[in-house]
Amino acid sequence: MDRYSISEFIKQSEQVDKGQGFFELETPRILEVNLDGQVWAKAGSMVSYQGEIKFVREGMLEHGIGTAFKKALTGEGASLMKANGKGKLYLADSGKKIIILNLQNEAIYINGNDLLAFEPSIKWEIKLMKKIAGMMAGGLFNVRCEGSGLIAFTAHYEPLTLRVSPGNPVITDPNATVAWSGNLQPKFQTDISLKTFFGRGSGESIQMKFEGEGFVVIQPYEEVYMKANQS
Repeated sequence: MDRYSISEFIKQSEQVDKGQGFFELETPRILEVNLDGQVWAKAGSMVSYQGEIKFVREGMLEHGIGTAFKKALTGEGASLMKANGKGKLYLADSGKKIIILNLQNEAIYINGNDLLAFEPSIKWEIKLMKKIAGMMAGGLFNVRCEGSGLIAFTAHYEPLTLRVSPGNPVITDPNATVAWSGNLQPKFQTDISLKTFFGRGSGESIQMKFEGEGFVVIQPYEEVYMKANQS
């Protein structure tokens, strides 16, 4: 049966240049970066590369004391690396689906655990969600990306985008919240009645409330973060 031969498998799965530019989705879960210079990527996301590429982990003080302080509080989840050189770089993160956006003088917040890669032209800043630090031991941070250029982020399964409009707020589970528009500032609220339904006692009663004009991206999966009190 030729359809199960090695040659047929290679034909069906091999890398093909699609001519899409700097970022190219080789599969829905593998990002190809056609590198000629530099790209920022999530630390540990490299699965393969071809060419002359060097990787440098982001220095703690590279973006100032404030960012270093926030990184120390948030742990490894928002750690980034720089890839420099020329060649093809392949990135992935736990088999999650990859979304590419071309920002055009726009801003978006990405959950710190879901940001995969972005061009050097993008300005970025880690934002710590201080108000829920006492409620949730993980997933406390996000990254604000602003400017013009390509960014890639990930989601478990198929993401859903919900529009936020005046008088119609959107309320989400923090562990299922992937991204939101740069003009929105979520508020945090607790729902004691929800906690009685779930009984797990960690984050189910905490909700993010988005009000104003914009959008929120959610995933059909609750991403569980390492709790600080676990060994």
